[in-house]
Amino acid sequence: MNIPFTRTLLALLTFCLAAPALAGPFSVSPVRIYMSPKDKAVAVTITNEGNEELVMQADLFIWKQKPDGEEELIPTEDLLLSPPIIKIAGKSRQVVRLARLNRAPSDRQLTYRMKIREIPEAKPNSGNLQLQIAIAFSLPVFITPPTAKYKLGCTAEKTAIDIIKVTCENTGNAYAQPLDFVLTSPTGELLASSSTGGYILPTIKRSFDTKSENSKPITGGKAILNMKMDDGSKQTFDITLAK
Repeated sequence: MNIPFTRTLLALLTFCLAAPALAGPFSVSPVRIYMSPKDKAVAVTITNEGNEELVMQADLFIWKQKPDGEEELIPTEDLLLSPPIIKIAGKSRQVVRLARLNRAPSDRQLTYRMKIREIPEAKPNSGNLQLQIAIAFSLPVFITPPTAKYKLGCTAEKTAIDIIKVTCENTGNAYAQPLDFVLTSPTGELLASSSTGGYILPTIKRSFDTKSENSKPITGGKAILNMKMDDGSKQTFDITLAK
């Protein structure tokens, strides 16, 4: 599956706000990279859907999260992208290889981010004053042994008359990603829902706001929290909301 990525503003000069912006569309496949400890390398396909040549560079990071879920990226040499400088002619594609250099542990998942950005200074200067726009994307990379699994525990509390804060802690040894949250009464009445989730890496606790329909007040008492996960499974938790 190819998913187009949006353009990211690299630099903005106040004296050239009226100048044309230069950037080219692209797509990448896969958008998430999964490896096992036995895999030495995986292939990634980048497609230049524009007419001009793209010149891109890759940076690799260990991907961690702070206790509140904020992303933390640490440069690493555990992985190597070949070639490190990617040149793709217009209307063409290139396959690059992401290789693992160090031995992966067998008891936990390793999480990385691969950021590939356009190098705008590689474009020839036509002599016209132009706003430089760069395109970039960030891919999660997971190296997962067969025994690594996430384990979620979730609670909920009212933070407003129509808002529930769902807090989930991952005590497992692999990432978890809730895709949506649905809070119902024991009789099945919809109390609140949200389609906004996010990654929860091992040992991390994150909170997500879930709002009622039409700002309807949420009553206290027993409730059921249902979550759909990115792997297609469902998680269900019995919740008690303060009255």
